[in-house]
This record gives sequence, structure tokens and C-alpha cells, in this order.
Amino acid sequence: MSTPKTHPKAKKKSNKAQSQFSLKKYLIAFITLVIVVACVLWSSLFKSYPVEGNKQMLSIGQGDTYSRFIDRLAKEDKASFPLVLKLYQKFFIHDTMKAGVYEIPKGTSIRQVLEMVSNSDNAQLNRILVIEGTTFKDLINNLKKDDLVTHEVSHLSDEELLKALDIPLNHPEGLFAPDTYFYAKGESDKKILKDLYSRQMKALDEAWENRAPDLPYKDKYEALIMASIIEKETNVDAELEQVSGVFARRLKMGMRLQTDPTVIYGMGDKYKGNITRNDLRTPTAYNTYTISGLPPTPIALPSKKAIEAALHPDNSNNIYFVATGNGGHKFSSNLPDHNRAVQEYLQVLRSK
Repeated sequence: MSTPKTHPKAKKKSNKAQSQFSLKKYLIAFITLVIVVACVLWSSLFKSYPVEGNKQMLSIGQGDTYSRFIDRLAKEDKASFPLVLKLYQKFFIHDTMKAGVYEIPKGTSIRQVLEMVSNSDNAQLNRILVIEGTTFKDLINNLKKDDLVTHEVSHLSDEELLKALDIPLNHPEGLFAPDTYFYAKGESDKKILKDLYSRQMKALDEAWENRAPDLPYKDKYEALIMASIIEKETNVDAELEQVSGVFARRLKMGMRLQTDPTVIYGMGDKYKGNITRNDLRTPTAYNTYTISGLPPTPIALPSKKAIEAALHPDNSNNIYFVATGNGGHKFSSNLPDHNRAVQEYLQVLRSK
């Protein structure tokens, strides 16, 4: 019995039908892909930046990066598909973020915001961040790097700068108030520094006027020196007055302050991240392991809280403190207790 043969025309029709079906399937898949991509792009790049009211100010700080900014937007549910935003920035925005304060009108897309903050000409205000505990050198270097600041005095020596600012002191450390400030674009470093100096002196004058009795300072400048040491010794607000009390009592007793931050400051550029026993023994004007009393100048820019603490030490008997290794410090009134606290700290370090 012979097998019936398929007619050539029927075979052609069948192949054509299969080809059309495959083409239709690929076309549907392609259209689906295009729709998905369009939705992703729309949800990421063309989604409106969330604005309360008709407009909102967006502050970009020195050193902020697009990657961190995009991650922050995603974490706050202000942006979707952060990877898409990062790829867009990488391939289409060939510049870094510029510090400043930007006005974002309602209806502005995420893409437009990303492009806006790459051009400092779009900024309405300049954001100046002065961090407590940093040094005058840090402040000057940040002003020098700021494109939105007009540079008049930041290139001068310390002596020339103080003269230009009409400051009747011979060292600039500690004289400028740390905080977050907003200035007009193009504001001069001279005016900014004058403003920061005025704010610091106001905080110092007010605290000095309301100071506790029987303090071991000859004048308010010595209180400012102490405030800078307190600022460097702890970042726990609840400990500020305790640290102040330890150092105030040491001064009254004629006991050396023996505080590492002063040693580090005296080392200057020689400090590479660690201090050794030899560093503690090497005399400098700031090494409070080798000198009695206060160092000659502040060692950092102290906050208003640290200034208040310097002028309001606690009333305990503590004259020692050491880090706990878990945040904060352990305070002691006698050497045996202090030695035990030191051993506990070393055990914590070893366990880590």
C-alpha cells in the first residue's frame, strides 16, 4: 500500500503559515519588551520628583555623588529603578554633582533633576557645611575647592588672613562656628569667614557671661581651647560636661591633661592615623603629656554645645576616663578603678 504524497502547494502554505505565526510571536514579544522598557524608563527617568507645594529646595553638599544621591532617593521612595538612573547618569551626564541649593519646580522629572544638579549655574544658594571637630585648615581647604565661593582671602597665610578679617588674635584655630550655612552664589570667603567668626564669638560671649563659678580659666579664650579639646574627646552629647569636669579638675589639681587629640594636633602632617608611645613622649607646644596646663590655642572648631560644656563642667569627682570600646567612655575618680576600666576596654578590643 503506497503512502499518499503531500501536495507541494499544501506544504508551501503550511510553511508560510508557520513563518507568519513565528513572525507574529516575535513581534508580540518585541512590542511587549518595548512596552516594559518604556514603563521602566517612564517610572524612573520621567517620574516627577516629589515636591511639596509649587516648588522645593534641594541641597547638594560638597563631595556628594550621583550614586549616593540616587540610592538616597530610592531609599526614600522618591525614585524607582535606581540602576536605570545610574546608567543614564553614566552615559548621558558627563559631569559630577555640584554643591549648592537648587529650586525644584513642581512637575520636574527625576531626569531633569539629575541634569540640573550637574551645573552650578542652576543653584540658587551655596550650601557651606562646617563640621564640628574639624580644623581651620579643613575649613579653608573646603572654601578653596568651592566653585560658588569668590576667593579673596583663603590663599593668605594665617597671619595675613586674620589681619584681613580684623581679628585681634594670632592663631585662627577654633575661631569659626561649625554649622550648616546657606550663602548666595558668589559670596566671598572673606564675608563667610567674618560671619562664622562673629557667630563663634557670640556663642562664646553668651556662655562666658553665664559660666559656672570657680572655673580654672584665666579668660574666655582658654575656655575656647578647652571646648575644642572636649569636642575632640567625645561625640556623645551626654558626656560633654563629664569630660569637661575631668579636665577642669585636672587643671585645678595641677595634673596634666594627657589627652591624645592635643598630641595629634601638635604632630601636624606627621600624624598618619596612629600615635605611638614615642609620639606621647615627644615634646610639642600641644603635647599635654609633656606640658602642664592648656595648649596655646584651640585644636579644632568647637560647637556651641562644647563651649557650653567647657563653661559648665559636671560636679562629680572623676579625674579619669577611657573608651569602653562600645561607644562612650567609662569615668573614674581614682586610679585603681581607672586601671580596671582600661583592662575592660582592652578585653573588648581583643574580643573584636
